[in-house]
Amino acid sequence: MVKYTDRPDSATDEAILRTVLYADVFSFPMTEAEIHQFLIGHSATRDEVRAALDHSPWLAERVERVNGYCAVRGRAETTEHRHRRDSVSRALWPVGRRYGRIMAHLPFVRMVALTGALAMRNASGSDDDIDFLLVTAPGRVWIARAFAVAVVRLARLLGVGLCPNYVLADTALLQSRQDLFIAHELAQMIPLAGFEVYRAMREANRWSDTLLPNAHQPFYAEEDVRPRGLGRLIQRVGEVMLSGPIGDKLEHWEQRRKMRKFQAETDKPGSSAELDEQRIKGHFNDYGYPALESYYARLEDYDLADTVKEGFLS
Repeated sequence: MVKYTDRPDSATDEAILRTVLYADVFSFPMTEAEIHQFLIGHSATRDEVRAALDHSPWLAERVERVNGYCAVRGRAETTEHRHRRDSVSRALWPVGRRYGRIMAHLPFVRMVALTGALAMRNASGSDDDIDFLLVTAPGRVWIARAFAVAVVRLARLLGVGLCPNYVLADTALLQSRQDLFIAHELAQMIPLAGFEVYRAMREANRWSDTLLPNAHQPFYAEEDVRPRGLGRLIQRVGEVMLSGPIGDKLEHWEQRRKMRKFQAETDKPGSSAELDEQRIKGHFNDYGYPALESYYARLEDYDLADTVKEGFLS
């Protein structure tokens, strides 16, 4: 491809291109609203983003607009994929909402959020797994996950793939890894239940504001389906039954059992899994660092890498 060397006309122009290039790693052309929400490293208004896209010759050489999407110039074919994936995601969305509500009623669960491709409406097929992040009461991470796995198995009988691949206690909200990939994961997750805990998680990770200064709220708004009334009473009964010494023994037994099972996968090169008393992050294949390296290569092609690598690749 052509090596670009001329400098952008404004900080907003540069931030827009950085944002579109990051999305291109995932073959994800963006709408104007998405560019504004996930603008990298620079705060700008929606009007400023629109004006730059409409009037910047520098951006026009690098970004093309097709059917309401902005893609890296020369990558217009990704808009066709995006349109199809958006349709698939819209069909999966109510399914994710329904099972998120069920998981929110499990004992010790305090927050449920959609994550992964579906959270960005970029699911590749109707058989895609629906990813969830669960936040639990402290000291019951492994028991809460065991209940979630039971829901996963029941859903599988109905042809639905669920993946609660990140479960953490509400005392472990701060993310130890702090780079653009994790900032994006935080910013793009869609809370379905436990909005107060969601806000606490975002507050605990204010470091991400430097990387994504516009992404203060979820891009898609959902109603908080946290347990209320009879649902909360039933959840509370389960929690009382699994509190105290009996619950402690079950928690420790489940942790030891699963950690033995996962040990080989955790030790493999490229694993980013975290398994301890406060978090179960079952990411045995790390997609974060390869994605950031691919992003950095794109920045180099556009002569934008000199001021970016530190803080983006932790």
